[in-house]
Amino acid sequence: MSETDKQQAVQTTGHSWDGDLQEYNNPLPTWWVWAFYGTVAFAVIYWFMYPAWPVGHDYTKGILRHITYQVDGEEKTTHWNTRARLIREMQTSDEARRMREYLEKVGASDYETILGDPEMMAFTRAVGKGLFGDNCAPCHGRGGQGVIGLFPNLADDDWLWGGTPQDIETTIREGRLGFMPAFRETLTDAQIEDTAHFVLSLSGHEVDAEKAARGEKIFRGETGGCYYCHTRAGTGLKSQGAANLTDKIWTIANVPAARSLQAKVTAVGQVIRHGVERRMPAWKDRLKPEEIKVLTVYVHELGGGK
Repeated sequence: MSETDKQQAVQTTGHSWDGDLQEYNNPLPTWWVWAFYGTVAFAVIYWFMYPAWPVGHDYTKGILRHITYQVDGEEKTTHWNTRARLIREMQTSDEARRMREYLEKVGASDYETILGDPEMMAFTRAVGKGLFGDNCAPCHGRGGQGVIGLFPNLADDDWLWGGTPQDIETTIREGRLGFMPAFRETLTDAQIEDTAHFVLSLSGHEVDAEKAARGEKIFRGETGGCYYCHTRAGTGLKSQGAANLTDKIWTIANVPAARSLQAKVTAVGQVIRHGVERRMPAWKDRLKPEEIKVLTVYVHELGGGK
C-alpha cells in the first residue's frame, strides 16, 4: 500500500474483536474542539464577573461594578445582579420617569377630571391592572369577582361600604372590618330558621309565610335587633358595611348555589348562627397616595361604580 493510500485509509485504535470488529479513530473536528475550549473559558470568566457560586450561606458576588438605587428614599449600593439592575431601571429609565410624571398628574387631579379624561383613564386602567393583580387579586380574583363567604365581589354594582370614588379610596386606604355578631347563643334553632325565611322573603324568594311572619318580628324587634344594621326595610347601612338584603346579591350565604328552599334557609341560617368577621387590610402604608388613587379608579370601573 502506497503512502497516499495509508493516509487516506480509515484510522483505527488498533483494537479488534472476533478478528474483524475494529474501533475507528475519528477525532473531533478542530473547530468543534476550539469551540468547546471557548465555552470553558467563557464559563470561568463568567464565574469571576457575575454572581455565581454558593459559598456556605452566601455566594460569590462577581467583580462587576456596583449598582446604586433608591429604597424608601435612601440610596442603597449593592453588587451587580439582575434584581438590582431591574430596580434601578425602574427608577431611572425614561419609561419610569414618564410613569412617575403621569402618576403625579393623576395624583394631583380630582376624580371627576380623571374619569372624564380618556388619556388618564387609559393610563389608570393599564397601571391599575398591575396594582390590582399584585395587591387585590389574591383575595378578590383577577377579575374582581370575589369568593362568596370570604371576599366581596367588586365586579357588580353592590357596594357594602359605598361605591363612590371617595368611598372606595377610604376602603383601600384605611381597610375595613366586616362584622356581624353570632346569634347561636341568643336565638334558638327555630328562631334562626324563622329569621332566615324572613330574610329570604325580603329579596322575593318563595318562603313559608308563617315562619317568615315570626322571623319578621325577630328581625324588626329587640329579640334579634337585626334592623339596627340592616334597617327595618332590610336595605342595609353603608356606615356599617351591612348588606342590602332586598336585592339578590349574596356576599356571605351562597344562596344562588342552593337548589331547594331548605338549602337556602340553611345557607342564610348558618350566617345568622355563626355571624361574620372578615377584615380587609389598610394599604396606606404599602401604596403611595397616587397609587391608591389609580387603584381606586380601576376598582370603581370594575363594577360600574356610583
